[in-house]
Amino acid sequence: MVARANHRPRLGVLLSGSGRTLQNFIDRIIDGRLKASIAGVGSDRDDAFGLQRALEHGLEARHLREPSEIWSWLQEIGCDLVVLAGYLRLLPIDPEFHDRVLNIHPSLLPKFGGKGMHGDHVHQAVLAAGEPESGCTVHLCNERYDDGRVLLQARVPVLPNDTAQTLAARVFAAECEAYPAAIMMHWRSLGLG
Repeated sequence: MVARANHRPRLGVLLSGSGRTLQNFIDRIIDGRLKASIAGVGSDRDDAFGLQRALEHGLEARHLREPSEIWSWLQEIGCDLVVLAGYLRLLPIDPEFHDRVLNIHPSLLPKFGGKGMHGDHVHQAVLAAGEPESGCTVHLCNERYDDGRVLLQARVPVLPNDTAQTLAARVFAAECEAYPAAIMMHWRSLGLG
């Protein structure tokens, strides 16, 4: 991948579900708060609503299951950064994209991460552990779930009457701020923004 200096990053978005995080990126690109573009949206599930959401916004959208086809497609569309947006499979990182694959996790890693820890599973575990706070973590991806170098964390309180759903809503609001900020921070750290 050859990235040009001083341009907006072209994002390859990978998702498995509804595309709420994708919609956040789209909204922030439109209103100028995220200085990036979306090169394409890929999903490991052909029924992911996020693919339909991408098509409604005129974005290229593909159902891709095999890592080799994912990386080939990401190179083909010329993406600079790969952002996982609710992508639930462990994706072996292509060496050409080393330090260019980001993920957001709905807890303060290293707590409540790892295989099977996604969505309400995370929030239920936080509540069961009696944690006083939760939040989200943007990190670089490696060969293990939720294990790469942390780029940014945002914290939210756990309230006495929280359910997994109320906590999830508060964490997602933090994610909507943290993920775009971390993308731009990391882009600048690579000396390309």
